[in-house]
Amino acid sequence: METPLNREHFPVCRRWAYLDHAAISPLPQPAADAMRDAALGLAADGSLTYEDHAARIERVRATAAGMMGVPAADVAFVKNTTEGLGFVANGLDWTPGDRVVVPALEFPSTVYPWSTLADHGVSVSFVQPRGPGRTLPLQAFADVIDAGPPPRLVVVSWVQFGHGWRTDLAALGRLCQARGALLVADVIQGLGGIPARLEEWGVDFAAADGHKWLLGPGGAGLLYVRRSRQDLLRPLEPGWHSVSQPEQWSALAFDPDDSARRLEGGMLNAIGILGMGASLDLLRDASVEAVWQHTDRLCELAAEQLREAGATVLSSRLPESRSGIVTFTVPGVNPEAAVAELKAAGVICSARGGGLRVSPHGYNTDTDIERLIRTVTTLARAGRRNR
Repeated sequence: METPLNREHFPVCRRWAYLDHAAISPLPQPAADAMRDAALGLAADGSLTYEDHAARIERVRATAAGMMGVPAADVAFVKNTTEGLGFVANGLDWTPGDRVVVPALEFPSTVYPWSTLADHGVSVSFVQPRGPGRTLPLQAFADVIDAGPPPRLVVVSWVQFGHGWRTDLAALGRLCQARGALLVADVIQGLGGIPARLEEWGVDFAAADGHKWLLGPGGAGLLYVRRSRQDLLRPLEPGWHSVSQPEQWSALAFDPDDSARRLEGGMLNAIGILGMGASLDLLRDASVEAVWQHTDRLCELAAEQLREAGATVLSSRLPESRSGIVTFTVPGVNPEAAVAELKAAGVICSARGGGLRVSPHGYNTDTDIERLIRTVTTLARAGRRNR
């Protein structure tokens, strides 16, 4: 079948039905080639590659910004989501009594930057998920926001890692604006797989690593800082690359650049960024909208057939809250053991959120879903016998 992303670009397909993009994406061949070429160039020519790599990195910045729906000047390169969130958490000036609101079911790296601010007098209020589907409706945020002093920040994953709940960032952005709070979004589980318009939605800060839906390598990520918020952040790693004239080596007065680049400090991970850039080009050329429509259809197909096979789908499949993640349980079957069984059958997924988590992308096919369902059907039969 035709897929938005060319299946031939993904060597992983030769062996696996790879349904684990919410964990670590396999590199497409163009990304691997871009990294190899950059490394070989450095080996052959050293500093002579600098200007070419620098120009190409700026093109990657522009492509990434377009995918995020923000100006290129508002995007900085970071190592990963954790570093990006840390730049926000530790770059702000805090006052004792400040409050941060964050969901209770976040990935740890989206909680630690705020919980470790206790020595600054900062408190964290948790939004508890609601109902058996562990949903995070807007009212759940409003109730916590209004239950105490106005929060300084509201922090949320656009897509929750466990069950794949997708928060309406535009609605949450309006709520934050009305309450005078800044909105921080961890977008790693959506960016590249779902169309994003972060500036329009009212997001103030957002971070993502490249190794999931962006199809890039680990260690090359993105941080968005809304232009009107840049002066709120103290650069934590100021260096020659942070300033307005980065190659004026004798200018020792710190004059931060008038862009998010002020947060980048020193030399960037050129090889990783250029690899990520090749993956971003694939997504741009296919269009993230087309990738999302394809992935959403595969997830709907998987959810329907999993139910028919006897599994219980834990993820919301409502149009406004679903994502590229489908988490499910098989009665009588341990999720970790099931992951091993699926791997033996050539299907790659993860145990997360109390169940099995599958996360297809724009090059996966119905055949990959069929391989998943065959093994789950066998597991379900064995589970019924064991109960």
